[in-house]
Amino acid sequence: MGEWTDKAKGKVKETVGVATGDRSLEAEGKADTLKGNIKGKVEDAKRVIKDAVDGDNAPRRDADLNRP
Repeated sequence: MGEWTDKAKGKVKETVGVATGDRSLEAEGKADTLKGNIKGKVEDAKRVIKDAVDGDNAPRRDADLNRP
């Protein structure tokens, strides 16, 4: 599942677990929320790496502006 789906699903499970006193469901919800957070961090890291790699190959705009 996606990052936001895991976070939402985890929050629901965690809340229901707290409300019903089901510590297992609460723990499962916390795990799902954590999984969503980790997916988000991985996607952020992939984006940073992609931008760094693409940035080296892309022509610089300011270099074109300085030509006579």
